[in-house]
Amino acid sequence: MSQPIVSPITSPRRGGRPRNALGKEAGRRLSLTLMTAPALLWYLFFMLIPAVSMVVVSFLDWPGLLATPSFSGFANYEKLVADPEFWAAARNTLVHVVVVVGVMIPVSFMLGYYLNMKPRGHRVLRILFFVPALLSVSARAMVFFGVFAPGGFLNGVLRTVGLDSLTTAWLANPETTLGVVIFVDLWGGIGFTAILFAARLTSVSPEIYEAAELDGATHWRKMWGVAFPVVKGYVGVVTMLQFLWTLFYSATTVLLLTKGGPGTSSTTLSFMVYQQAFIESDIGYSQAIGVVLFVAGLVGMIVISRSIRQNF
Repeated sequence: MSQPIVSPITSPRRGGRPRNALGKEAGRRLSLTLMTAPALLWYLFFMLIPAVSMVVVSFLDWPGLLATPSFSGFANYEKLVADPEFWAAARNTLVHVVVVVGVMIPVSFMLGYYLNMKPRGHRVLRILFFVPALLSVSARAMVFFGVFAPGGFLNGVLRTVGLDSLTTAWLANPETTLGVVIFVDLWGGIGFTAILFAARLTSVSPEIYEAAELDGATHWRKMWGVAFPVVKGYVGVVTMLQFLWTLFYSATTVLLLTKGGPGTSSTTLSFMVYQQAFIESDIGYSQAIGVVLFVAGLVGMIVISRSIRQNF
């Protein structure tokens, strides 16, 4: 009986896979590597290297960009632990992040759900909600500087309605400055985040809402018992982004409105990094604070991702 002829091109190898299939797979892997190489290089040079550099600089005594740095070991971290300004900034940052994220996410989700129901005038509401995002941070700060100035809009309204006892220098009162910064961040972010949630909620099938209505569900029940679980993974992503934005970028609002004062009443860790690097010219110490901020952001992201994630 004659033996079957096996082509050398498609002859099986050990493991049962033909050589041409292995060649195609290797080609696909090579193509994938070449396509992802630019992104990997971008991540290496613009993300990983700066992060490592920040850690390295935190171990240096570097009194200004034009000065010659010297190794100081853990001196910057020892200074950080003993610095009351750092602990005040850490406390302010914790309050800032918890209040902004804790208020913005649920309120924005409720507004997004309301917009998704397409009430009368919902197109106008979408535009109004998006307007704060169109203002630059400096323009926003100027608006609220006028609102909270001693002779500004808010005190004027309080005097008009006979509540003179409540008037104060909102931006110069240690008891109100952090609250003003928090309010400005909420004003600028709630509407924009609501638009994001409304866009995501459009993917929820109307049949799910109809089934819930047949079971007697109210709008509140449909919002939190039906819509929220369906888009829970997206809510987690938005929460992480808002957490990181509040944690790392509060310096701009603080700088434009209060400059961290009076005293340290509105100083946040983000602003303190800027202050120590560009005002006090203590670059090594500023990067030690930056390392703490980085670790806080990493821990916060892990907690949020584990707490708010899709269950299906």
